[in-house]
Amino acid sequence: MKRRWPAAAAAALVLVLATGQPATAAAPITTAIYTADPAALVAGDTLYVYTGHDEAPAGGANFVMRDWHVFTSPDAATFTDQGAKLSISNFSWAGADAWAGEVERGADGRYYWYVPVNGNGAGWMDIGVAVGDSPLGPFTDAKGGPLISDSTPNSSPLNIDPTVFTDDDGQVYLYWGSYYGLRAARLNPGMTSINGSVITPSGVTNFWEAPWMFKRAGVYYLAYAANDSGCAAPGYACVRYATASNPLGPWTHRGVVLDQVSSTTNHPAIIEFKGEWYMVYHNAAAPGGGNFRRSVTLDKLYWNTDGTMRKVVQTGGSGGGQPPAGTNLALTATASTSYVSPWETLAAVNDGYVPTSSADRGHGAYGNWNHQGTEWLEYRWPSARTVGRVATYWFDDDQGIDLPASCQVQYWNGSAYVNVPGQSACGVSPHTYNVTTFTPVSTTRLRLNITSRTGFSTGVLEWMALPAAASTSNG
Repeated sequence: MKRRWPAAAAAALVLVLATGQPATAAAPITTAIYTADPAALVAGDTLYVYTGHDEAPAGGANFVMRDWHVFTSPDAATFTDQGAKLSISNFSWAGADAWAGEVERGADGRYYWYVPVNGNGAGWMDIGVAVGDSPLGPFTDAKGGPLISDSTPNSSPLNIDPTVFTDDDGQVYLYWGSYYGLRAARLNPGMTSINGSVITPSGVTNFWEAPWMFKRAGVYYLAYAANDSGCAAPGYACVRYATASNPLGPWTHRGVVLDQVSSTTNHPAIIEFKGEWYMVYHNAAAPGGGNFRRSVTLDKLYWNTDGTMRKVVQTGGSGGGQPPAGTNLALTATASTSYVSPWETLAAVNDGYVPTSSADRGHGAYGNWNHQGTEWLEYRWPSARTVGRVATYWFDDDQGIDLPASCQVQYWNGSAYVNVPGQSACGVSPHTYNVTTFTPVSTTRLRLNITSRTGFSTGVLEWMALPAAASTSNG
């Protein structure tokens, strides 16, 4: 467990850290459609973001992905959807599953889009490549068949998530893989065939999927999704990264650069644009979002002087950290808890304060250090209220109180506490309101069960109780 500091010293330290480098607020690059698995490319003075397209229905339990979109931005703040520029139908040999891809400019000046798809032949996922004369295409199948498939020697049993990198000498490298491990290979100058054998790079700690490769100041960086218990709750993923002096490794693990997000999957793209560095990723924070209805967002990424990356502050959650719309029923409730530490305050959870980050102590915080396991917060009203959403802003002091492993909303049915029906994912992302929806219930008591990560306690800055739909009434 991390050491706890005295409250006054901790508050001073938080202030110093918080003012060291401000975060730039972000939001989904679009809410018109659901987007996922971003890749980023800079061409001229334009940032291009290539995304998958989530089309699963509300409540769907599987990915429905049939095409890829391209978004452009002049400033990394405003984005224009240029439409679906590639789809499964562009590959005559493909069957389904337009999953995470990336675009790279070839030596011939054309743009090559590497994508994993479900082939019609033996095996599950293959990697194909399309080509276009500009970053917006139009794109056509560049090969007429898979570049990587099950028949490729030493390929992954699940060939997904290609990332492409061109070194200073013009050599192009392809990386891909899943929970079966990372794979890498050199590409020939034509960009549509492998030069030599496929290797399994060493030193990549807890690799799960979604590699992203780039180079800075002579150092090679590999970011990737990991879902080990050291950085994420069960079923979720964080983004770890490693460095090397050679593009094929061996790699040295450096740490976590992006904590888990509100969707179970996590997918990084790291890019420099107009003198600033950005982490592009997806989460489930857009209205109606979920694990199969994700949304791409981005936040600034900052560097330490030794070349390591600072952990990205996620501000893209629910409207860039702003509370969700609707009447906050918690403001009229009486709060109680299973335990609050002597130096924290239960009153913080329903005082209507808008935190600036999960480390914000500006208006008090609820915490249950040094308790571990499951603790609860509860609201009571003198008469029944109809509740259909909650929004939780977690407290993380980096000293023993950390983001929880999981949470569960319950209500009093007149004789016992039971789980609310139809609950969506109970998000545990930092620096944002984690919105959990459920079938509306009429109750006089609402409870939030919070289960800690191993070795930590938990805390809350604000816990909102809301009607099922946004309301402008004063009731």
